[in-house]
Amino acid sequence: MKIFYGIQGTGNGHITRGRIMAREFQAENLEVTYQFTGRPQDKFFDMEVFNGYQWRDGLTFSTKNGKLSPVKTVLKSKPFNFLRDVKQLDLSSYDLVICDYEPVTAWAARRQNKKTIGINHQYAFHHNIPRAGNDPISEAVMKNFAPVDIGIGLHWHHFDQPILPPVIETPIISQKIQKNKIIVYLPFENQHRMAALLAPFKEFEFFMYSPEVIPASYAHVHCKPLSLQGFQKDLSDCAGIICNAGFELASESLQLGKKILVKPLHAQMEQISNAAALQKLGYGQMMHKIDSRIIEQWLYETKAIRVTYPNTAQYLVQWIKEGMPPIDQSWCNRIWADVKVIPVDWS
Repeated sequence: MKIFYGIQGTGNGHITRGRIMAREFQAENLEVTYQFTGRPQDKFFDMEVFNGYQWRDGLTFSTKNGKLSPVKTVLKSKPFNFLRDVKQLDLSSYDLVICDYEPVTAWAARRQNKKTIGINHQYAFHHNIPRAGNDPISEAVMKNFAPVDIGIGLHWHHFDQPILPPVIETPIISQKIQKNKIIVYLPFENQHRMAALLAPFKEFEFFMYSPEVIPASYAHVHCKPLSLQGFQKDLSDCAGIICNAGFELASESLQLGKKILVKPLHAQMEQISNAAALQKLGYGQMMHKIDSRIIEQWLYETKAIRVTYPNTAQYLVQWIKEGMPPIDQSWCNRIWADVKVIPVDWS
């Protein structure tokens, strides 16, 4: 079986999920061609597992000061390049197309009548799950950005819907947690402002990851470049993480039992809904805007939640190998059966 797999590269979460799926495909000796879009080609890192991937411009969402910018998004969209890429992508030699919210692949497959499976958090919104901040425009964008024939939604909880747990690593839980170590990953915020805001909390060590590293002005605020290995090392032994309300990083943090404080992107329905779901489930806290009082209260919180998720990627690859039978609630329930929610206390 030859598979073409398109992955949205705007956020690192899509790529992280792709790495996990790639290893499972390799374990089953399946031939997969990967395509990435959504960010400049020189901004991708740690891509060896994808074995010489393809790259195209694609479409992405633009932000300004932590808020989705519709005007900037339209100006940077390059619609003619997008249409050209859709027409030029030849999928005729592939038996199956998989899409992780990547629009060039999705629209090229639709144009060529190729069966397409979507594996992504966004496809969970086709079901009855917690929502917030939605409006007709957001609904239309989510429905039409990367349309597929079979959308497999992923979420932190099943909500009695036919959706699956997150596609994440099954980690080794560190036994040496540094209770004062906090990761900060807010790439769409002003990093100088964030460092200054964290400066008064000298009891804590902050590890700020960003695409653009700023000079270190405070001894306990460590500014670090994006790095898969470096980030994973710091995540493994930290006590908590302050981040946007993207899906994949929160999933990893839950799996590791970290306390979570999210600040969703303004005007981004998915992230606002994610933040609402975290609070509803009791898995994390949220702030609508950067607020030092909320951050201070959260820093001294000692309780967290650990959720033991299964190897969802392995289930999905086996399902593909078995001919992709219709997904029903009983199959999803079997996958969720071993999920456990475990209270964690750092006091």
